[in-house]
Amino acid sequence: MSLAERVSRAWYRDSAWLLPLRPLGALTARVARRRLGQLRKGPEAAPVPVLVVGNITVGGTGKTPLVIALCQGAASRGLKVVVISRGYGARPPSLPWTVEAGQSANEAGDEPLLISHATDAIVIIDPRRPRALEAALTHRPDLVISDDGLQHYPLGRSAEIAVVDARRGLGNGRCIPAGPLREPASRLDHVDWVVVNGEGPFRHAGAVPMQLDAPWLENAATGQRVLLEAFAERYPQVHALAGIGDPERFFGLLRRSGFAVTAHPFPDHHAFVADDLALPGEAPLIMTEKDLVKCRDFVTPRCWVLPVTATLPPGFIDQVLARLVPTRLKDANT
Repeated sequence: MSLAERVSRAWYRDSAWLLPLRPLGALTARVARRRLGQLRKGPEAAPVPVLVVGNITVGGTGKTPLVIALCQGAASRGLKVVVISRGYGARPPSLPWTVEAGQSANEAGDEPLLISHATDAIVIIDPRRPRALEAALTHRPDLVISDDGLQHYPLGRSAEIAVVDARRGLGNGRCIPAGPLREPASRLDHVDWVVVNGEGPFRHAGAVPMQLDAPWLENAATGQRVLLEAFAERYPQVHALAGIGDPERFFGLLRRSGFAVTAHPFPDHHAFVADDLALPGEAPLIMTEKDLVKCRDFVTPRCWVLPVTATLPPGFIDQVLARLVPTRLKDANT
């Protein structure tokens, strides 16, 4: 187990050895509160609505499937969306950079490339979010969605969604390095919507539930699709590979679907190579969509991907769009 994995496990178990770090966590919380106060004084609003989708914890919570669902929902209502992202780990030739389907994950970043593959939205990456927004505005969008960026306060925003994993929640409730929070838990009281992903003990007043559904597996080399239950009956023993913020969420989904899983967790945004897929035996290898975009050049018919779809309460996407683009939404529906 890596140091990062040990620290993450300690955060969610509130291990005693974190006690000396609490003063630093309290300092992080004070700085975050001060920065939030500055956000409320500015910056100037963009000429089009900007929706930030992010989280207040370190690690994955399921925000990218939500961004994809919002993009698809907006497009189905006749709206033009541009997504902006930091592009973690990307090495584009220049910035800001427009992501296209044929690019590599090294060039575009794994999450931006996944969003580009899954939606019709234009995707622009730049660690400097305001500069990414400027590039987005040249496309004359109806709506800009920032994938992550809740803590990037120089980016003006019209509304915010914070995504929380129901199983892990907010860990020990402390800010880094004493806990997993980027900002104090009270930050959730200041966003427009809190979306809670999956089943688990975490609760928040007025939260919107979200489930990630995965009805089938798709062969990474051939595109063949097989219903998940049928695949589990035929191949009960599988290898599962995940380089995401919370690999256990992926492994748990497969186990609940009837698989006996040999788990192979990797760090978030791991840069996969062919040897990572050279696993012993003949059992199928199942990976996430986010990992597939980094493995397309060397997948084999043994490799399968589990596409997930965010399922939200009826009317939620309409509620978000009605608040952000009411006039444009009305025009699109007439």
